[in-house]
Amino acid sequence: MPFVYACEITTFVRFMPDFWSSTGYKLLARSGDALIVTDDFLRALFLRPEVAPIAESCPAEIKLHEALLAAPRKSVGAAELLTIADPDAQANYRVLLKFRDRLIAAPTLEAAYTGLFKGEGVDVPPLFVFQLTQIFLRHILGAGNDPHEARGADPLEARVAECLFRVQKISVLEDGAVMAADEETIEMFSETGGFGSLGELLKKQNTATRSIDLDVLSPDNAAIYWERDERHDLAVSFNRGQPALDALMRVLEKWVAHFLGVEVTIAHRREIEDKQWVWHVGLDATASGVLNDLYNNDTVEEARMNRLLCLFELRFKNPDDMRPAIAGRPVYLAMAMDSENKLKLKPQNLLLNLPLNRA
Repeated sequence: MPFVYACEITTFVRFMPDFWSSTGYKLLARSGDALIVTDDFLRALFLRPEVAPIAESCPAEIKLHEALLAAPRKSVGAAELLTIADPDAQANYRVLLKFRDRLIAAPTLEAAYTGLFKGEGVDVPPLFVFQLTQIFLRHILGAGNDPHEARGADPLEARVAECLFRVQKISVLEDGAVMAADEETIEMFSETGGFGSLGELLKKQNTATRSIDLDVLSPDNAAIYWERDERHDLAVSFNRGQPALDALMRVLEKWVAHFLGVEVTIAHRREIEDKQWVWHVGLDATASGVLNDLYNNDTVEEARMNRLLCLFELRFKNPDDMRPAIAGRPVYLAMAMDSENKLKLKPQNLLLNLPLNRA
């Protein structure tokens, strides 16, 4: 089902003092600007529906769950998990405990996050990676108009930050507008027309449901984000010169500064005209492949080139933060949609692949 964008919004709403409350961010402690895992944060993990007891849970499963809520850092051996009658529950506990062990073994949540991408690859479900990404973005962006926080979040930055942990569906309109909307929201509307189980019933009976009508977030209506921060039903335009694209670049700058401790500037570019092109980073798998081929002067088919949504130029404010051999040179970035018109950003690429001066 195609989705439609409505730009006119006449309802006025108040600013919300907090956002993304479901992440558990407020349960974490701080050490300087780094985040520290607390027992309350770990307890929230064990209250997830994947492991929370249900009516059919056996006594051993209930006992383990109660023990972990009382002592969330409790060591759990393989033999103890085997006492749980339900094999699926056993598997869920193994996955969650492995993730918990990674968190508590690291000195900070940042260290745990970056550690996920080292070695043989990520060994936890993507939903945990996305949760951590969202938590860090919540921390980096600030807290809306909360007077207890020194930093205030920008609603456009908060919306585009969702692109770093939620898949976006890209639509290129007839006038050339490049629109991004939450892929899960689009799928939900496509299946149910926004009416949940009723919509599924109507679809089975071939009864038409309403079209997808998403509001487009802009500076003029940005305040509505605080009331809809976890509904994921606001679209944005990623065309050159649009405020949302500028907001995305500011978010990426803050992301790099928080994790790597270096200041960078990111600007939009129409094309790469650089005879001394020395470094690039793809912000997703599709963009990485295209940039690699362009750098190596390999042929890139028109269909793949058309998937490129944006090119960026990243520069270090202090050239000494770069590898000496290429200090002062730009780093080119790109983001692209895949063959299904989905944008799947990997913000960890910026943490792993920039040419830092390790000395």
